[in-house]
Formats: sequence, structure tokens, C-alpha cells
Amino acid sequence: MREYIIQMLKNESIELCCVLPLSATRITKPYLLERCGISSGSAICFAIPYYTEPDGTSNISAYARAEDYHAYTRELGERLCSHLQQKYPQNRFALFSDHSPIDERHAAASAGLGVIGRHGMLITERYSSYVFLGELITDADLGGEPVQITYCEGCGACVKACPYKLDGSGCLSALTQKKGELTPDEVALMRKYGSAWGCDICSEVCPHTARARKNGTLTSPIPFFNKNLISHLTVDTVTSMDDTTFARRAYSWRSRETIIRNLKLMS
Repeated sequence: MREYIIQMLKNESIELCCVLPLSATRITKPYLLERCGISSGSAICFAIPYYTEPDGTSNISAYARAEDYHAYTRELGERLCSHLQQKYPQNRFALFSDHSPIDERHAAASAGLGVIGRHGMLITERYSSYVFLGELITDADLGGEPVQITYCEGCGACVKACPYKLDGSGCLSALTQKKGELTPDEVALMRKYGSAWGCDICSEVCPHTARARKNGTLTSPIPFFNKNLISHLTVDTVTSMDDTTFARRAYSWRSRETIIRNLKLMS
């Protein structure tokens, strides 16, 4: 079963995957495991590459250029779990990403998928930190051993480039998602960095990103992240979207008003 699942993921162009005993993970939301009837077993941890080079200038984070990745992981989970349930009816399967019963970053690092960066994200050799994390959890015992969690070399590039110096006082990405009226200082910061949604500064200056780009592995091979792309938003672009189209975008959860406010601040 272990190799079969790994091959299924590779058929989806998800190359970075590894198996951990569920007992080696940090379970943070046990109720999610209870819902799917799993109390012990294995977690197949994987990294989903999403980066696409922008078409010209971009004023939104790379993860938001394609449609919302939650739609992708939901479809992936339905497709894989349905197939596995038919092939292994004696076992249970559930796929999670973002809203997960386990600490995803800890699990991915423990599985050996990458190192933890100073910016707090998992850095992979192939895709740098431009990955979403996911895990397929089953009650089957698939073996696997955790590795020692390691950290990046600490070059300090992300700290120097971050508008808040990664000191915990704030985050530009979080600022772009803030509802309501912004302070003059917050407005000035958003205008300075030209971000209408999200922030990739720490990932872009990371030497791992430069190496992945040079090696030709940075861009996602997954079709979902290479279609329906919008690299640069305008007020007209957002207002012209119907509700269904807008709901497919990562910034929709914060309301149309929030992203339009940000775009007007950029003009």
C-alpha cells in the first residue's frame, strides 16, 4: 500500500512525499481524526508545488495567481481517497491540507521533505518554500521513521528584506488581509511594497529560491496552478468578476471590499 500511494501522488506530479507513523506527528486537532474514524496509523506527508512566473508585473502573492488551492486539494482528496477505499476496503483514508489534524510543518520536516526556514516556512530543495503542505492519513501501518528536524543555514536574507524584520511585530501579508480602515503607517507600508494581497518577499530573497529557479525546478508541474492565472489585479478586474468566479480566488474569503480597498491604495 505504501508504494502504491506514493506512486499515486507522483502520478499527480507530487514528487515530494514520505511516510510517517501517525504517532510521530503532533496531533493538534484530534476531532478531525475522530470524524474519519482514525486513531492510529500513518501519515503520508507531501508538498504541493504551486509557483508560476508572473506575466509581467505582479501585485499579489504567487499562491493567489491561480484559483484557490483549497479547491485543488479537495478534488485531490476525493479522487485519491475514493480510489484507495475501493482498493483497500478494510482501511480508512482521509486527505488534509491547511485544516489538518496534525502540525503540518512539523510533520513535513520530520518526514525529511525539507528544512524549516528562518521565515517559519518549510524550504524544499526542489521548490524552495513555494509549496502547500498536505497529508494523506490512513489507519494502515505503513512503517516509516521520523528524521531529525533541521533548519536553514540562517543567512539572514529573509530577515533583512522583511518589512517587519521577522521580529514578530507584524506581517505584510497579514496586513493586506486586514479588514476595515488602515492606519496611515499601514497604508504607507502597503504602497511602498506594492502588495495588494499577500507577500513573497522572504521567499523571493531566499537563496534556495534562486537555486531552484536556476535549476529549472521552481515552477509547478501541476496543471491546476498553470491555468486561469491572474498575476496583476486591478479594481476593474475584481469588480467585473461574478460571484462564482470571485469565490474561486484565494482573496475572496476576506471579501471583495478588502481587495478593492487594497487596489485603490495602490493607485
